[in-house]
Amino acid sequence: MRSILSIAILAGVALAQDLSSLLTSNEDTTQLATLLGQYPGLLNQINNQPNLTILAPSNQALTIFLDTPFGASLATSDPGIFVAVLQYHILQGTYPGSALGEASIFLPTILGNESYTNVTPVQVVQAVSQDDDAEEADVRFISGLGQSSTVVRADVNYTNGIVHVIDTVLTIPADIVTTLVAGNLSSLAGVLNETDLLPTVNTLQDITVFAPNNAAFQSIGSALQNLTTDDISDILLYHVVNGTVGYSSMLEDGMNLTTANGEDLTIHIEGDSVFVNGAEVVQADILVANGVVHVIDNVLNPESPTASPSASATSGMPNFSGASSATEPPYTSGVPSPTTTLGGGADEPADTGSGGADASPTDTEGAAMPIRTQAVGVIGAAALFGAGVAFMGV
Repeated sequence: MRSILSIAILAGVALAQDLSSLLTSNEDTTQLATLLGQYPGLLNQINNQPNLTILAPSNQALTIFLDTPFGASLATSDPGIFVAVLQYHILQGTYPGSALGEASIFLPTILGNESYTNVTPVQVVQAVSQDDDAEEADVRFISGLGQSSTVVRADVNYTNGIVHVIDTVLTIPADIVTTLVAGNLSSLAGVLNETDLLPTVNTLQDITVFAPNNAAFQSIGSALQNLTTDDISDILLYHVVNGTVGYSSMLEDGMNLTTANGEDLTIHIEGDSVFVNGAEVVQADILVANGVVHVIDNVLNPESPTASPSASATSGMPNFSGASSATEPPYTSGVPSPTTTLGGGADEPADTGSGGADASPTDTEGAAMPIRTQAVGVIGAAALFGAGVAFMGV
């Protein structure tokens, strides 16, 4: 009986380990334990907040991250940036691996600092479990720029919650322009800049952007040539939903969303395909500093708000009748080439020609586009453009 009680007591002590003790005792998370020890305020916040899930980068993941130019720069930068990175790895609520089904879900982190996120109340990370006919499903977390991190050790309990060890450091979602350039959505980045809408879209809070790929803009090249700047601005604002972060998990067939130009969009769901008016979503749920971006295969037309796909549609419908294609994607002159690209996210990006997230960067002869940004998204922007880019506050 005494030995049984001793075992029970020892088990209770093990189960009651605080986070620092747990990370230190696990040979694969000792670096994270050391890092957290350098930020006692954050560690105190974690220890005093119940029901948390910690996404703990492995020692190898942290070594790789800290060897990058951006990771190395954190040692001499504002410590608030590193705290924000760590906060983005802490989820509100306990989520064991068994709770993460095959459907994508968006989980709240404790990152709410307005210098690094413009989503209320806090920034999220996407979780998806994929069963590839293996004995156990792979649980992945998708962060900014489509970065995918796989759980390599799940469901390690500590006093206030659960730890999942992951193989890659999460990326805080970047601002709109950084994300568009990384995704080779250079036509949209360029036209937002030319119409002076980039500061507006970058600073709006809680937005959903339906982002036409380069091929979509190229396909209506003749129509764009005949439009005024005001007309183009109106079209662009028709792609932005302000005040609603429409992750794919919340989109429903027949849902109406009011855009920044005051007109409504309609969501249509046909089987596994999602359409907005007549355009198909070809890559969903790209997290950004102030919301979410869905890549679509056609430019939306506010003059054709009732456009909808046919029941057998396998792609979106052109929304500008009679328009002919340009010889190359428009508005791309001066848009910087990315030094990183979007990851595949929860699903591999569709083959979208010159506009896909995995397409080659557009040639950028001529003067570089002036990048307007803010503190929000600075992590992604620094990683994408490097230290040589001058940022102008908006």
